[in-house]
Amino acid sequence: MEELGESSGAKPSDEIWAKLVPLDPGYSDIEIRSDETIVCSEVTSSSAEKHKWCRITRNSYPFSATLRNDSSNTILADNAIVQNEESVVIKCGTDIIPGPDREGYLSYRFEVIPAPEFCPRKLKICVDVEHAKCSICLNIWHDVVTAAPCLHNFCNGCFSEWLRTSQKNHVRVLCPQCRAVVQFVGRNHFLNNISEDILQADYSLKPSNEEICVLDSYASIQSNLVIKGGKKLPKKRIHSSLDEEGSSIDLPCPQCGTEFGGFRCNHDTVHLQCQACGGLMPSRANIGVPQHCLGCDRTFCGAYWHAQGVAVGDSHTICSRETFKPISERSISRIPYMTHENNRHEQDITKKCIEQMGRTLQDVIAEWIIMFNNGEIDRSRMPLNHAQMITAETHVCNDCYDKLISFLLYWFRIAMPKHYVPPDALARENCWYGYACRTQRHNEEHARKRNHVCRPIRGPQ
Repeated sequence: MEELGESSGAKPSDEIWAKLVPLDPGYSDIEIRSDETIVCSEVTSSSAEKHKWCRITRNSYPFSATLRNDSSNTILADNAIVQNEESVVIKCGTDIIPGPDREGYLSYRFEVIPAPEFCPRKLKICVDVEHAKCSICLNIWHDVVTAAPCLHNFCNGCFSEWLRTSQKNHVRVLCPQCRAVVQFVGRNHFLNNISEDILQADYSLKPSNEEICVLDSYASIQSNLVIKGGKKLPKKRIHSSLDEEGSSIDLPCPQCGTEFGGFRCNHDTVHLQCQACGGLMPSRANIGVPQHCLGCDRTFCGAYWHAQGVAVGDSHTICSRETFKPISERSISRIPYMTHENNRHEQDITKKCIEQMGRTLQDVIAEWIIMFNNGEIDRSRMPLNHAQMITAETHVCNDCYDKLISFLLYWFRIAMPKHYVPPDALARENCWYGYACRTQRHNEEHARKRNHVCRPIRGPQ
């Protein structure tokens, strides 16, 4: 049942043009129908009494409104302080707290609902979130720029810093993702809109305000930019062949200058950049050594150089084998931070259950990997690419291994006999949104009071 804000003298409408969505799923949305609405609702989590606390006025330009503080308390709008009778412009996604502090007060998110006449004009595009991430910072694009001719996309701040470093230290600017020479870079407003839509759909993917400030401070690409070369090498250092003795040209990888494992790069060899260390290795298919993590499709060099007999040294940047190896050869001593959607209360309960059983985390994971390998676990929610192809002998990176462990620990908790679960944890009610609850990530009280190791009965199933 939706809750209506009390309307002022403005003409009401059947159309809901905006709403305040409480971050605590135990409270109802506040629908806003009038062009000017006085909001009267719960203010604190400790009281069900309703108070008049703000007035929201629809603006002429879309996806925004003006919020006026009609209460005696201070109101926070995206952490900006709004005193009594002061006004502030809010936009879709603004976090509003009807009090001076997050502690003890409810949090609402302002959402604008597009008018029906505009809906048919919108094109629905299905985008894999992993394909909308900058390969430098691994977050959703912020102020997107596109490099040409390879057409890879990055955050403006990330690529600007890469550009400055490359022009200072190298003759040419190479793409951070594919190592192609970059000739041109420009801002991509279309992809920027897509990234904003993604963040609006899943607020948890949004970087912190501090991270955004740092990116904006680095950003230097304001218009289309033709990339010029960086530092010039003296002519006496230019050589026509990699085979010429004493060549001082920077060689991309160890096999460019020396033969290892029966292979040496030539001028046509395509190189891959390792996502862990940033070093290069030749792209070689069908050699029996994986160069890409099956869980995320990113490139890692640790297994390749280990197979070639190349050790970590000072001449080239390469990874140790520990960064990329088979699941069965890995060990674990701590519960990954991402387990149970970063809910430390659920992580503590899982840890206590393992201790109550008189076992170690490594013992539990080893047992569940066997079950995983035997196909005894439902993989439909597994947060890895190519989930059905992964076995205990699959090479995965450290991040994907942590994701796998988090996935297995969810099923471990689901299958846990109740007498191993602490009584206070067992007495909690299930959250309506289960493991998919986003409130548990930023609301400590909600994360502690509700059980989130369960399937959702509302929201995404």
